[in-house]
Amino acid sequence: MASIGFVSLRRLLAVVAFACVSLAVAAGLPAPGRADEPKLPSQLVWFGTYTGGPAKSEGIYVSRFDAATGKLSVPELAAETKNPSFLALHPKLPVLYAVSEVADAAGKPTGAIISFAIDEQSGRLTKKNHQPSGGGGPCHLSIDPTGRVVLAANYGGGSVICLGLEADGSLQPVVPGVPGGFIQHEGQGFNPQRQEKPHGHSIYPSPDGRFALACDLGIDKVLVHALDVEKATLVPHGFGATKPGAGPRHFALHPNGRFGYSVNELDLTVTGFNFDAQSGTLAPFQTLSTLPADVTDTKGMSTAEIVVHQSGKFAYASNRGHHSIAMYAVDDSDGRLAFLGVEPIRGKTPRNFVLDPSGTFLLAGGQDSGTVTVFAIDQATGKLSHTGQSLDVPAPVCIRFRHASAPSPATEPR
Repeated sequence: MASIGFVSLRRLLAVVAFACVSLAVAAGLPAPGRADEPKLPSQLVWFGTYTGGPAKSEGIYVSRFDAATGKLSVPELAAETKNPSFLALHPKLPVLYAVSEVADAAGKPTGAIISFAIDEQSGRLTKKNHQPSGGGGPCHLSIDPTGRVVLAANYGGGSVICLGLEADGSLQPVVPGVPGGFIQHEGQGFNPQRQEKPHGHSIYPSPDGRFALACDLGIDKVLVHALDVEKATLVPHGFGATKPGAGPRHFALHPNGRFGYSVNELDLTVTGFNFDAQSGTLAPFQTLSTLPADVTDTKGMSTAEIVVHQSGKFAYASNRGHHSIAMYAVDDSDGRLAFLGVEPIRGKTPRNFVLDPSGTFLLAGGQDSGTVTVFAIDQATGKLSHTGQSLDVPAPVCIRFRHASAPSPATEPR
């Protein structure tokens, strides 16, 4: 066959490329590389960590997540701070909140809650202010849907706190008195080693902001506190009980607001509750394992996180020690869960995981492997499949997303 000169070959390729573009346009398809072709935006994602130790973490790290491929960029230090083990983002303002999980903030027997301003181009954080958490070892926090208050739970102190927010997202001091913004839990549980006293482990606002649902691992209760977001106060209201020795850790409401699920750290189970948003009552209806039936030796294992998929069709829980994510199908009529199996995280100790804003991917942090691994979610079955994407992050214990085009104070009022 006669050889083709370089110039002739280049012309031939140009003609073929032009023909492909012309056919695409004629068929109503976007031309490759066209400027107006829609692209999925990248999303900022932050990682809370435990600092010091073998991992040598320095604080909160930030990366960008490609919503089309599930790929994460190399993480950068966003803010240096001590033990930012849980993060939350303001629903309207470019502000991130973190606990500092210590027992001696500013020389006092308390942890701290910190607010940070977000640079929305880089994801880097600048400290705005901080307030004491009211107890040792704050380990979880959340923001009410209107962005008026921050709620936090103190594991060591066995308490919960509510702090009001300024118009710019800065933290206000706790409201003193009764009712005030602080509640000390009381009692003890079945397990004398782990439940010798209350251990507040998480707290969440109800969708309408009228109640706060708080898991206390030490007393086997998901407590319901009446919440006033205008006054930033909490009042004990009631509770839903788990089985003795279960140790409720985290909680997830179904998108319909009628069902909720606690993941129980000590006995590796999930308990389903009916939630009455009007009366603020929780009634348990189901408890099932987070592990396959053939796993009988659970020494060194515990659960950590639970999340309900945005569609309401699936739920997921993490197993530390077993290093896996439990998968469930959700019956939309009564909220009951059906166990689908587990997916290994390809790392160690999945303390926290998160779904991306589209519900397409699940990101699992491996605290002891120093990894964040990405899984694709089958939208029909809820099953997870490993994408092959994994990122090195020192001691990741919390993962939180913010979409690149999230509203800012200039575009949406508080």
